[in-house]
Amino acid sequence: MNKRLQYLILFFLVFSIAGCFFPKKNNAVGNEKDKIALMNADNAFSNMSAEKGMKNAFLEYIDSNGVLLRPNVIPIAGADAVDYIIGLKDEGYTMSWKPTGATVAASGELGYTYGSYILQPAEKDTVFYGTYVSIWKKQDDGKWKFILQSANEGLGEEE
Repeated sequence: MNKRLQYLILFFLVFSIAGCFFPKKNNAVGNEKDKIALMNADNAFSNMSAEKGMKNAFLEYIDSNGVLLRPNVIPIAGADAVDYIIGLKDEGYTMSWKPTGATVAASGELGYTYGSYILQPAEKDTVFYGTYVSIWKKQDDGKWKFILQSANEGLGEEE
């Protein structure tokens, strides 16, 4: 083996072994900031739903490629999801929710929230509870928009 090839092999071997001893950068602080920002976005989404109606809130917070998972319907995606939201009649009830947890990818680009929701019909003295999960994508401007949203009815009393 010629000397040049031996040095090249030795060079890669030394740096490969050295890489095992240097700790990887800890991204916990950045991830915690992203998690708080995502929880804040989900709370703002809920507040807008309670104040301006579910339709307005969903139109504001859905990504252009967002997907809605609804009971007894195939997934509704992109422009079809926006059209579905536009067609909602949300005058007869108020919907709000509270995220109870969130996780953000180490890259800071994707995350999810989950929690429980409250649906209050205007004409009834009844309150309905359920659970939800939203998957979020950070936009180029730093704002979070959901790319997938799903909910389940039937919690009974709020947990």
